[in-house]
Amino acid sequence: MNEQLAHIFPGQGSQYVGMAKELAASSADVRRRMEETDELLHVHLSRTMLEGPEDVLRQTEYTQPAIFLHSVLALEGDEEREVPAAVAGHSLGEYTALYAAGALTFNDALRLVHLRGSLMAEAGKRQQGTMAAIIGMESGTLKELCRQVEEEFSSIVRCANFNSPGQIVISGMNFGVGEVMRRAKEAGVRIAKELPVSGAFHSPLMQYAADGLKEALDSTEIAVPKIQVFANVTALPVFEPAEIRSLLVEQLTAPVRWEETLKNIYDIGIREFVEYGPGKVLQGLASRTLQNVRVRGFEKPVTTAAS
Repeated sequence: MNEQLAHIFPGQGSQYVGMAKELAASSADVRRRMEETDELLHVHLSRTMLEGPEDVLRQTEYTQPAIFLHSVLALEGDEEREVPAAVAGHSLGEYTALYAAGALTFNDALRLVHLRGSLMAEAGKRQQGTMAAIIGMESGTLKELCRQVEEEFSSIVRCANFNSPGQIVISGMNFGVGEVMRRAKEAGVRIAKELPVSGAFHSPLMQYAADGLKEALDSTEIAVPKIQVFANVTALPVFEPAEIRSLLVEQLTAPVRWEETLKNIYDIGIREFVEYGPGKVLQGLASRTLQNVRVRGFEKPVTTAAS
């Protein structure tokens, strides 16, 4: 085990048409895994990942298993990967981290991720909401601004993702999010931008999804992780299967404490972070949050004649 290494896994928003194309082209094993995934989910997920259309790939019930699958394929395609001292994933990526740590089987993690995406999409239809990125405001100031707006207008709005210093995502009812954006702009923030999402993720508006996911998690076997897994809700390692279940349910309505997670992983001696999955979002967040660390990604394997 490399005591200075952590593997990190991205969440929703890092998908793109053509994702995993190089991985699929390089290995028959990858192509088989993609075909098996299609059969397990009874959808043409691999074709959507490789060919689109983009509007389908952006649908939460497709996006989440697509990112999970890509991350797993990248992880397993890295023949030079070392066993890390810790793993963590951003939102959806927490399921990939649990799979990587041996707490969930591939089939169970995939089934949960697909269900999670479907439930979150349905929750977004039942209680419409949105999310927005606020860049350039301290977390305490923004939390107080959300509290004031929610109290004044009875319109739910919460901090949903603490991504890196000064980069926070808010989530909630359309009016509440819009009003916080307006006031944040008045206060001089650099960016206050609504995000193209289908619901108010990581807010109380996801309670329907949390209830449905709890039922599925209660009937899913979860093992004690073989590697430290840092949870989104607490930003701390989680070991007990019962606590893992509880935190995965709570994660849907609670904020992702990613900045704090990265700092806590750093504090146990980690100095290298490897992101497995589409895009480079987490590499950017780690670089903006931590100093004196090595941050890199793995997407494309080395093509060999044997593959």
